[in-house]
Amino acid sequence: MKTYTKKQRELKKNLVGWLLVAPSLVFMTCFTVWPIFRSIYLSLTKYRMGMAKPEWIGFENYINLFQSGLFWKVMGNTLYFALITIVPSMVVGLFLATIVNRKSRLTGFVRTAYFYPVIMPMIAIASIWMFIYMAKNGLWDQLLVSFGRKPMNVLSSKKTVLPAMAVMYVWKEAGYLMVFFLSGIQSISEEVNEAARIDGAGSWTIFRRITLPLLAPTFLFVSTIALTNSFKLVDHVVIMTEGAPNNASTLLLYYIYQQGFTNFNYGVSSALTTVMLLLLMVVALPRFLSQDKKIHYN
Repeated sequence: MKTYTKKQRELKKNLVGWLLVAPSLVFMTCFTVWPIFRSIYLSLTKYRMGMAKPEWIGFENYINLFQSGLFWKVMGNTLYFALITIVPSMVVGLFLATIVNRKSRLTGFVRTAYFYPVIMPMIAIASIWMFIYMAKNGLWDQLLVSFGRKPMNVLSSKKTVLPAMAVMYVWKEAGYLMVFFLSGIQSISEEVNEAARIDGAGSWTIFRRITLPLLAPTFLFVSTIALTNSFKLVDHVVIMTEGAPNNASTLLLYYIYQQGFTNFNYGVSSALTTVMLLLLMVVALPRFLSQDKKIHYN
Protein backbone atom coordinates (compact mmCIF):
# COMPACT_ATOMS: atom_id res chain seq x y z
CA MET A 1 0.00 0.00 0.00
CA LYS A 2 1.43 3.32 -1.08
CA THR A 3 1.90 5.89 1.67
CA TYR A 4 2.08 9.66 1.26
CA THR A 5 4.08 12.18 3.19
CA LYS A 6 2.33 15.11 4.86
CA LYS A 7 3.46 17.47 2.10
CA GLN A 8 2.22 15.10 -0.61
CA ARG A 9 -1.17 14.81 1.09
CA GLU A 10 -1.45 18.60 1.26
CA LEU A 11 -0.52 18.93 -2.42
CA LYS A 12 -3.09 16.29 -3.37
CA LYS A 13 -5.75 18.02 -1.31
CA ASN A 14 -4.96 21.38 -2.92
CA LEU A 15 -4.98 19.84 -6.38
CA VAL A 16 -8.40 18.32 -5.79
CA GLY A 17 -9.67 21.70 -4.58
CA TRP A 18 -8.38 23.53 -7.65
CA LEU A 19 -9.90 20.88 -9.94
CA LEU A 20 -13.28 21.35 -8.26
CA VAL A 21 -13.25 25.13 -8.74
CA ALA A 22 -11.71 24.97 -12.23
CA PRO A 23 -15.06 25.04 -14.10
CA SER A 24 -16.14 28.14 -12.18
CA LEU A 25 -12.78 29.79 -12.82
CA VAL A 26 -13.08 29.09 -16.55
CA PHE A 27 -16.55 30.63 -16.72
CA MET A 28 -15.46 33.61 -14.60
CA THR A 29 -12.46 34.19 -16.85
CA CYS A 30 -14.50 33.96 -20.05
CA PHE A 31 -17.54 35.99 -18.96
CA THR A 32 -16.18 38.37 -16.30
CA VAL A 33 -12.40 38.83 -16.31
CA TRP A 34 -11.88 38.88 -20.08
CA PRO A 35 -14.78 41.30 -20.78
CA ILE A 36 -13.41 43.67 -18.13
CA PHE A 37 -9.96 43.79 -19.71
CA ARG A 38 -11.52 43.99 -23.18
CA SER A 39 -13.58 47.00 -22.09
CA ILE A 40 -10.52 48.70 -20.62
CA TYR A 41 -8.68 48.21 -23.91
CA LEU A 42 -11.59 49.46 -26.04
CA SER A 43 -11.96 52.51 -23.77
CA LEU A 44 -8.54 53.62 -25.01
CA THR A 45 -9.56 53.36 -28.67
CA LYS A 46 -11.86 54.96 -31.20
CA TYR A 47 -14.20 52.19 -32.25
CA ARG A 48 -17.58 52.56 -33.92
CA MET A 49 -19.83 50.31 -35.94
CA GLY A 50 -18.42 49.89 -39.44
CA MET A 51 -14.76 50.27 -38.42
CA ALA A 52 -12.57 47.31 -39.33
CA LYS A 53 -10.59 47.49 -36.09
CA PRO A 54 -10.22 49.81 -33.10
CA GLU A 55 -8.00 52.88 -33.51
CA TRP A 56 -5.75 53.63 -30.53
CA ILE A 57 -6.35 57.13 -29.13
CA GLY A 58 -5.15 56.79 -25.53
CA PHE A 59 -7.16 58.67 -22.90
CA GLU A 60 -9.07 60.85 -25.37
CA ASN A 61 -12.40 59.20 -24.57
CA TYR A 62 -11.95 59.88 -20.86
CA ILE A 63 -10.88 63.48 -21.47
CA ASN A 64 -13.94 64.11 -23.64
CA LEU A 65 -16.22 62.55 -21.02
CA PHE A 66 -14.77 64.59 -18.15
CA GLN A 67 -15.23 67.75 -20.22
CA SER A 68 -18.85 66.86 -21.02
CA GLY A 69 -21.63 68.47 -19.01
CA LEU A 70 -23.94 65.55 -19.82
CA PHE A 71 -21.51 63.07 -18.27
CA TRP A 72 -21.44 64.94 -14.96
CA LYS A 73 -25.22 65.30 -15.03
CA VAL A 74 -25.54 61.55 -15.49
CA MET A 75 -23.09 60.92 -12.64
CA GLY A 76 -25.09 63.27 -10.42
CA ASN A 77 -28.32 61.48 -11.31
CA THR A 78 -26.75 58.10 -10.56
CA LEU A 79 -25.33 59.10 -7.18
CA TYR A 80 -28.59 60.82 -6.20
CA PHE A 81 -30.60 57.75 -7.19
CA ALA A 82 -28.29 55.51 -5.15
CA LEU A 83 -28.60 57.85 -2.18
CA ILE A 84 -32.41 57.74 -2.13
CA THR A 85 -32.75 54.00 -2.74
CA ILE A 86 -30.05 52.11 -0.80
CA VAL A 87 -31.17 52.90 2.76
CA PRO A 88 -34.95 52.74 2.08
CA SER A 89 -34.67 49.39 0.30
CA MET A 90 -32.62 47.97 3.19
CA VAL A 91 -35.03 49.33 5.82
CA VAL A 92 -38.07 47.96 4.01
CA GLY A 93 -36.31 44.65 3.39
CA LEU A 94 -35.46 44.30 7.09
CA PHE A 95 -39.01 45.24 8.07
CA LEU A 96 -40.46 42.63 5.72
CA ALA A 97 -38.03 40.01 7.04
CA THR A 98 -39.18 40.58 10.62
CA ILE A 99 -42.79 40.20 9.51
CA VAL A 100 -42.37 36.99 7.53
CA ASN A 101 -40.16 35.49 10.24
CA ARG A 102 -43.26 35.04 12.41
CA LYS A 103 -44.79 31.61 12.06
CA SER A 104 -48.42 31.42 10.96
CA ARG A 105 -50.61 29.61 8.48
CA LEU A 106 -50.13 32.41 5.97
CA THR A 107 -46.34 32.64 6.29
CA GLY A 108 -45.67 30.92 2.96
CA PHE A 109 -48.20 33.06 1.13
CA VAL A 110 -46.89 36.29 2.67
CA ARG A 111 -43.27 35.45 1.82
CA THR A 112 -44.25 34.66 -1.76
CA ALA A 113 -46.26 37.89 -2.06
CA TYR A 114 -43.36 40.03 -0.84
CA PHE A 115 -40.83 38.26 -3.06
CA TYR A 116 -43.03 38.18 -6.17
CA PRO A 117 -41.94 41.65 -7.49
CA VAL A 118 -38.36 40.34 -7.70
CA ILE A 119 -39.26 37.64 -10.23
CA MET A 120 -41.75 39.67 -12.24
CA PRO A 121 -40.70 40.45 -15.85
CA MET A 122 -39.30 43.95 -16.26
CA ILE A 123 -41.91 44.79 -18.91
CA ALA A 124 -44.72 43.89 -16.50
CA ILE A 125 -43.21 45.99 -13.72
CA ALA A 126 -42.66 48.97 -16.02
CA SER A 127 -46.23 48.67 -17.34
CA ILE A 128 -47.69 48.58 -13.83
CA TRP A 129 -45.81 51.64 -12.68
CA MET A 130 -46.42 53.53 -15.91
CA PHE A 131 -50.12 53.00 -15.27
CA ILE A 132 -49.70 54.25 -11.69
CA TYR A 133 -47.78 57.33 -12.81
CA MET A 134 -49.89 58.03 -15.92
CA ALA A 135 -50.82 61.71 -16.26
CA LYS A 136 -54.38 62.56 -15.10
CA ASN A 137 -55.79 59.03 -15.39
CA GLY A 138 -53.07 57.26 -13.41
CA LEU A 139 -53.57 55.94 -9.90
CA TRP A 140 -51.22 58.53 -8.38
CA ASP A 141 -52.89 61.53 -10.02
CA GLN A 142 -56.35 60.18 -9.19
CA LEU A 143 -55.25 59.87 -5.56
CA LEU A 144 -54.08 63.49 -5.58
CA VAL A 145 -57.38 64.64 -7.07
CA SER A 146 -59.34 62.74 -4.41
CA PHE A 147 -57.48 64.77 -1.76
CA GLY A 148 -58.21 68.03 -3.57
CA ARG A 149 -54.75 68.41 -5.09
CA LYS A 150 -53.85 69.12 -8.70
CA PRO A 151 -52.71 66.14 -10.82
CA MET A 152 -49.03 66.01 -11.68
CA ASN A 153 -47.20 63.86 -14.23
CA VAL A 154 -44.29 62.77 -12.08
CA LEU A 155 -42.41 61.16 -14.99
CA SER A 156 -42.38 64.45 -16.92
CA SER A 157 -40.95 66.62 -14.16
CA LYS A 158 -37.23 66.95 -13.51
CA LYS A 159 -37.86 67.22 -9.77
CA THR A 160 -40.02 64.13 -9.40
CA VAL A 161 -38.91 61.65 -12.06
CA LEU A 162 -36.02 60.14 -10.08
CA PRO A 163 -37.92 59.94 -6.76
CA ALA A 164 -40.78 58.26 -8.65
CA MET A 165 -38.36 55.76 -10.17
CA ALA A 166 -36.85 55.25 -6.70
CA VAL A 167 -40.23 54.25 -5.25
CA MET A 168 -40.59 51.64 -7.98
CA TYR A 169 -37.04 50.41 -7.37
CA VAL A 170 -37.52 50.07 -3.59
CA TRP A 171 -40.79 48.18 -4.19
CA LYS A 172 -38.94 45.74 -6.44
CA GLU A 173 -35.66 45.47 -4.51
CA ALA A 174 -36.98 45.15 -0.96
CA GLY A 175 -38.24 41.60 -1.47
CA TYR A 176 -34.81 40.55 -2.74
CA LEU A 177 -33.02 42.02 0.27
CA MET A 178 -35.69 40.53 2.55
CA VAL A 179 -34.41 37.04 1.73
CA PHE A 180 -30.91 37.82 3.05
CA PHE A 181 -32.21 39.52 6.20
CA LEU A 182 -34.57 36.61 6.84
CA SER A 183 -31.69 34.17 6.53
CA GLY A 184 -29.65 36.24 8.97
CA ILE A 185 -32.49 36.47 11.49
CA GLN A 186 -33.14 32.74 11.36
CA SER A 187 -29.45 31.99 11.92
CA ILE A 188 -29.65 33.68 15.35
CA SER A 189 -30.05 31.10 18.09
CA GLU A 190 -33.49 31.17 19.69
CA GLU A 191 -31.80 30.44 23.03
CA VAL A 192 -30.31 33.94 23.02
CA ASN A 193 -33.71 35.55 22.54
CA GLU A 194 -35.29 33.27 25.14
CA ALA A 195 -32.63 34.20 27.69
CA ALA A 196 -33.32 37.88 27.04
CA ARG A 197 -37.08 37.36 27.54
CA ILE A 198 -36.43 35.58 30.85
CA ASP A 199 -34.41 38.62 31.94
CA GLY A 200 -37.43 40.81 31.18
CA ALA A 201 -36.42 42.27 27.80
CA GLY A 202 -39.25 43.26 25.50
CA SER A 203 -39.52 42.62 21.76
CA TRP A 204 -38.12 46.04 20.83
CA THR A 205 -35.19 45.69 23.24
CA ILE A 206 -34.38 42.22 21.87
CA PHE A 207 -34.50 43.52 18.32
CA ARG A 208 -32.35 46.57 19.06
CA ARG A 209 -29.82 45.03 21.46
CA ILE A 210 -29.55 41.47 20.11
CA THR A 211 -30.95 41.05 16.61
CA LEU A 212 -29.42 44.13 14.98
CA PRO A 213 -25.87 43.59 16.37
CA LEU A 214 -25.89 39.92 15.36
CA LEU A 215 -27.06 40.93 11.86
CA ALA A 216 -23.87 42.95 11.29
CA PRO A 217 -22.40 40.47 8.75
CA THR A 218 -25.75 40.40 6.93
CA PHE A 219 -25.89 44.20 6.87
CA LEU A 220 -22.42 44.32 5.34
CA PHE A 221 -23.36 41.88 2.59
CA VAL A 222 -26.78 43.43 1.92
CA SER A 223 -25.42 46.99 1.81
CA THR A 224 -22.85 45.93 -0.78
CA ILE A 225 -25.54 44.22 -2.88
CA ALA A 226 -27.86 47.23 -2.58
CA LEU A 227 -25.07 49.61 -3.55
CA THR A 228 -24.06 47.71 -6.68
CA ASN A 229 -27.67 47.08 -7.74
CA SER A 230 -28.57 50.75 -7.46
CA PHE A 231 -26.00 51.51 -10.18
CA LYS A 232 -27.38 48.87 -12.52
CA LEU A 233 -30.91 50.10 -13.22
CA VAL A 234 -31.39 50.30 -16.98
CA ASP A 235 -34.32 48.22 -18.23
CA HIS A 236 -37.03 50.24 -16.51
CA VAL A 237 -35.46 53.51 -17.65
CA VAL A 238 -35.53 52.25 -21.25
CA ILE A 239 -39.21 51.34 -21.03
CA MET A 240 -40.58 54.16 -18.85
CA THR A 241 -38.68 57.37 -19.59
CA GLU A 242 -35.74 56.82 -21.98
CA GLY A 243 -33.88 59.43 -19.93
CA ALA A 244 -36.59 62.09 -20.19
CA PRO A 245 -37.21 64.85 -19.38
CA ASN A 246 -34.00 66.39 -20.72
CA ASN A 247 -31.80 63.55 -19.38
CA ALA A 248 -33.14 64.08 -15.85
CA SER A 249 -33.64 60.31 -15.49
CA THR A 250 -30.56 59.22 -17.45
CA LEU A 251 -28.52 56.94 -15.18
CA LEU A 252 -25.00 55.71 -15.81
CA LEU A 253 -25.89 52.24 -17.08
CA TYR A 254 -28.56 53.67 -19.38
CA TYR A 255 -25.98 56.17 -20.70
CA ILE A 256 -23.68 53.22 -21.42
CA TYR A 257 -26.57 51.49 -23.21
CA GLN A 258 -27.20 54.62 -25.30
CA GLN A 259 -23.59 54.95 -26.39
CA GLY A 260 -23.14 51.24 -27.10
CA PHE A 261 -26.46 50.16 -28.61
CA THR A 262 -27.98 53.40 -29.94
CA ASN A 263 -24.98 55.43 -31.05
CA PHE A 264 -22.80 52.31 -31.58
CA ASN A 265 -19.84 54.17 -30.09
CA TYR A 266 -18.10 51.23 -28.47
CA GLY A 267 -15.05 53.18 -27.38
CA VAL A 268 -17.06 55.70 -25.36
CA SER A 269 -19.38 53.03 -23.94
CA SER A 270 -16.32 51.02 -22.83
CA ALA A 271 -14.86 54.12 -21.16
CA LEU A 272 -18.15 54.66 -19.31
CA THR A 273 -18.17 51.01 -18.27
CA THR A 274 -14.64 51.35 -16.90
CA VAL A 275 -15.67 54.48 -15.00
CA MET A 276 -18.61 52.61 -13.45
CA LEU A 277 -16.40 49.68 -12.41
CA LEU A 278 -13.86 52.02 -10.83
CA LEU A 279 -16.61 53.96 -9.08
CA LEU A 280 -18.08 50.79 -7.58
CA MET A 281 -14.63 49.66 -6.45
CA VAL A 282 -13.81 53.04 -4.88
CA VAL A 283 -17.15 53.20 -3.05
CA ALA A 284 -17.66 49.56 -2.07
CA LEU A 285 -14.23 48.00 -1.51
CA PRO A 286 -12.80 50.36 1.16
CA ARG A 287 -16.09 50.27 3.05
CA PHE A 288 -16.19 46.48 2.89
CA LEU A 289 -12.62 46.14 4.15
CA SER A 290 -13.00 48.68 6.96
CA GLN A 291 -16.36 47.39 8.19
CA ASP A 292 -15.31 43.75 7.97
CA LYS A 293 -12.71 44.31 10.67
CA LYS A 294 -15.37 45.58 13.09
CA ILE A 295 -17.72 42.64 12.61
CA HIS A 296 -17.85 39.53 14.76
CA TYR A 297 -19.16 36.49 12.91
CA ASN A 298 -19.42 34.20 15.93
